[in-house]
Amino acid sequence: MENFNQSPFDQTFVQNPYPAYEIARKLGDVVWWDDYEMPAAVSHRAVRMILSNRNLGTELLTPAHCPIHLTEWQANESHSMLALEPPRHKRLRGLVLRAFTAKTVASTAEEIKATCHRLIDRFPDKPFDFLNYFARPLPVQVIASLLGVPTEKCDDLLRWSNAMVAMYQSKRSHEIELAANTATIEFTEFLESYIKHRRKNPRPDLLSDLIAVEELGEKLTGAELISTCILLLNAGHEATVHTLGNALNTLLPTNFRSVTSELIEEVLRYDPPLHVFTRFAYEDIDCFGYKIEKGQEIACVLASANRDPAFLENPNKFDPYRKPGQHQSFGAGIHFCVGAPLARLEINLGLATLFERLPNLQINSPAEYGDTYHFHGLKALMLKY
Repeated sequence: MENFNQSPFDQTFVQNPYPAYEIARKLGDVVWWDDYEMPAAVSHRAVRMILSNRNLGTELLTPAHCPIHLTEWQANESHSMLALEPPRHKRLRGLVLRAFTAKTVASTAEEIKATCHRLIDRFPDKPFDFLNYFARPLPVQVIASLLGVPTEKCDDLLRWSNAMVAMYQSKRSHEIELAANTATIEFTEFLESYIKHRRKNPRPDLLSDLIAVEELGEKLTGAELISTCILLLNAGHEATVHTLGNALNTLLPTNFRSVTSELIEEVLRYDPPLHVFTRFAYEDIDCFGYKIEKGQEIACVLASANRDPAFLENPNKFDPYRKPGQHQSFGAGIHFCVGAPLARLEINLGLATLFERLPNLQINSPAEYGDTYHFHGLKALMLKY
């Protein structure tokens, strides 16, 4: 296994990691990423195999020690679908999918469009930050409406979400951990109170459906329900914000304004919001000639897989007419993103409404990506119209 040396803190890499990924792929399907001290799958076939292989998963074989200052955060994580394997994962995901149906997602279309119009109505006449005025508030307002959570809580939801999601970036610090634990406590206290109210006063919303959902006598426990609500907000919000920003940063210089399903998939493939997932080996695994030992953690570099020339032609070219392939931006296997249909709908309707309302929308000044690897999203996107 060849060594790959690339600091995730290097600003040249953070701004444009794709040349480094190209170097890594030339070394093999799997490389040893020195800076993370773990193997990393960088080709499309290697990433897809690892994400789909049931001998690799997200749950630690031996639970890691949890420091006291992360007790509440870790307690919430222990009930998250992202960190669980069958049989518990199958049970939990099945119950969630019985409530979070395609019909439920489709029913949000009019609310998404209405929210887009309200946000656009508030755009200032001078250059403005698209992230603050549109990309950040849109998904949090949509998921709050879908869950049935009061929209006046959106600022709190956004603050809690940002603090908790920061735990997954490479520059995780003690301060970030403290903030995430505090956010978990506040988020959980709010949901406990609100779920108690909703149990007595059910309404036609996702939260009431999650409370009532049942399969073969099984229901979501209180802790599972809270963790699921937090996951739906955190995972869906962060990815959608970055995708909307990255999409406009790519699209506006091209003057391409036709929103199609092909365009949405190309946006997700070309510059995805999350670049790395990790898995743990439950058995010794032969991975394209390399041995991954039981208990070893391995990185799946999704964004590198999406730019693999063995996966598609001219992978570094943004082609809005490209026939969609199996990009890895939503993962694969049993942990494929449960919120993918909602994210696609939000991105589709968000871009379409923007281009319809503001045909002369353009970038006012060059954007920079935030120093938040493994996430890949802009610090700000200054636009004018």
